[in-house]
Amino acid sequence: MKQAQGTLSVATPGQGLTEITDEVVRWVEGHGIATGLLTLYCQHTSASLVVQENADPDVQRDLEAFFKRLVKEDVSLYRHTAEGADDMPAHIRSALTQVSLAIPVSDRRLALGTWQGIYLFEHRRAPHTRRVVLHISGE
Repeated sequence: MKQAQGTLSVATPGQGLTEITDEVVRWVEGHGIATGLLTLYCQHTSASLVVQENADPDVQRDLEAFFKRLVKEDVSLYRHTAEGADDMPAHIRSALTQVSLAIPVSDRRLALGTWQGIYLFEHRRAPHTRRVVLHISGE
């Protein structure tokens, strides 16, 4: 069995979904594993990872709008407000999604569905540089 680990640095423009599928695919292809498992882990508490449709950009816009309605950026609702009105809502949005993904590798390719892409979901308003740890194991 082979294993490899690396880190992907993702610059976000602020709140929203940033697709990282192509970068992850290139990283996986560089390790020559035909059958295995890729684990991605976001090292932040105010951003998350999701697998989502990557064909129609309206899906991303609707998802972002839904989370804005679901988790309000209103400082009167939270105790943790020292880092701004968007910080505690970002933590809640991250808790409602996920910081880790596991994606099978089959025939040297990620076993994503036809319309699936991998996204870093930035929950803060300001641009950030986020780190995603990649770990692949297999044969």
